[in-house]
Amino acid sequence: MDFWTSLPTQQRRMILMAVGVILFILLFYVAFRPQPLLVDFGTVTRGPMAVSVRDEGQTRVKEIYTVSAPIAGRALRIDADVGDAVEAFQTVVASIQPTSPSFLDIRTRAQAEAAVKVAEAAQSLAQAEVARTEAELEFAQSELRRTESLFKRGNVSESARDRAQLEVKTKQSALKTAEAALRVKEYELETARASLIDPGSPNLPNPSEESCCIPIYAPVNGKVLQILHESEGVVNAGMALIEIGDPRELEVVVDLLSTDAVKVKQGAPAYLENWGGADILEARVRRIEPFGYTKISALGVEEQRVNVVLDITDDPTKWDSLGHGFRVETQIITWQSDDVLRVPLGALFRDQEKQAVFVVEDGYAVLRHIEIGHINETQVEVLGGLEETAQVIMHPSDLVSDGIAVAQRLIN
Repeated sequence: MDFWTSLPTQQRRMILMAVGVILFILLFYVAFRPQPLLVDFGTVTRGPMAVSVRDEGQTRVKEIYTVSAPIAGRALRIDADVGDAVEAFQTVVASIQPTSPSFLDIRTRAQAEAAVKVAEAAQSLAQAEVARTEAELEFAQSELRRTESLFKRGNVSESARDRAQLEVKTKQSALKTAEAALRVKEYELETARASLIDPGSPNLPNPSEESCCIPIYAPVNGKVLQILHESEGVVNAGMALIEIGDPRELEVVVDLLSTDAVKVKQGAPAYLENWGGADILEARVRRIEPFGYTKISALGVEEQRVNVVLDITDDPTKWDSLGHGFRVETQIITWQSDDVLRVPLGALFRDQEKQAVFVVEDGYAVLRHIEIGHINETQVEVLGGLEETAQVIMHPSDLVSDGIAVAQRLIN
């Protein structure tokens, strides 16, 4: 204090003025110095990456069996309900009362009688073929017994015995084929004779009797998927009556754009999302159909679509509530790797026809061109130009330029 008071008044005023000027300059610098631009940072990382195509799909039973009317007649009302379980060749799913056949004209009767004679001749020929095959089999068996006897004494080689055994097996197969052909000819003969039945034939059943109804059995085990002709009414031969399938055997059909379908490989992994359950289900591509078709999109645009079929490989207990015709969202993997250098997609932009990012170095944005590979919805594969753990600017605006000071925006 003695030093300050000892100074002349003029000198003290000059010191105070100098201090005030310095403080003013410091305050001016602090108030008007350039502030770093606040941006969002992203990090270059290394890890797994996958590229996929996404689209909506639909579940369907792998094998749907459509039960049709075998003959023309009156189909009785189907009492089964959708979802009812059926047993193969045990459950009657429909019954048909056949209509009375019409009278045969002269030409039709002559043709039917000729068809019966042809069927009888074919049956005789098949019987002769069975007899011939039985004789050849008997001879081959005798030869085998003699060959085995000689083989035990060492008079023939092992290959000769094997040839004799092969001959017996071949003749046995030929006999089974001939017997099957004979049964076919017998059925054809029955069909030809049935065409000669007239309305007045004593062998024609009375349509009013219950026994005249022809029962139609379920061809496979499963459940009723759809009833196509429920009410009683006249049906023609071949008319579809009911659909049967096993809901536990489901597949997923996805109609992809043809430009996406060419990227998908058979056996590629896939996932089912937003199907109604809590879990994401695993699946695998079983087939890419080799033909495309035109489909009109919701916007009225013609698109070429290709059906891709997926098998659900996840635990069936996770998706037992799924049924035929349910909607699912699919993700099919077209490429994946376990070790890739990745940069967030939001950091990428084009600069002079090159891919570029802004890298943060010592608080400043540095423009850097990079080489990229695969791209998915959130990440980009980096082939060159960036190092792991580097900080990049996310979604750079027009305010970001090379060399500008930047700082990370704090997220509340």
